[in-house]
Order: sequence, then C-alpha cells, then structure tokens
Amino acid sequence: MAITRHSPTWYKSDEYRSRVVREPRKCLSEFGVKLPENTNIRVWDSTAEIRYLVLPMLPDAFKGFSEQELVGIVSRDAMIGTGLIGPAK
Repeated sequence: MAITRHSPTWYKSDEYRSRVVREPRKCLSEFGVKLPENTNIRVWDSTAEIRYLVLPMLPDAFKGFSEQELVGIVSRDAMIGTGLIGPAK
C-alpha cells in the first residue's frame, strides 16, 4: 500500500540515507524543519524486509479534525519525516 505515493529519488539515495543517520537535525533544518533541542530524533533505515511508518506529530490546532480535513494538511513530506504538518501548500 502506498500511502505517500512514490518516494522522491533523493530519499532513496545512499548519500542521503547515510547523511541523515549522521546528522539528522541538520538534514531536517535544510527542509525548514526546526525542532526543539530537547526533541529526540531517531533514524532507522528500512530494508526490503522492514518498513517503518512515521507518525507525524499533530499540532494542537488540528486536534479534533476529521479524516477528510486532515487529508489537506498531512503532506508526503510529513509522512516521510522531512516536513511538519501544516496547511496544504
């Protein structure tokens, strides 16, 4: 099942995959994602046998939204961990 459709090409590159393990906070900041220093960031690489599902943090402002309303604010980037939930762009 493809929740995010196709992953971007760079997302699967060896360079990105190794770099995000070494310096995840810096990689996220390059996408405009700034997390508080006390936010723990964990990176696991997936394999052909194992897949991980990123559950994006839901900001308080969006709590109580219906599934249909959330469709407009949960982006592919939020699902692959390179973006935060917010209004559709």
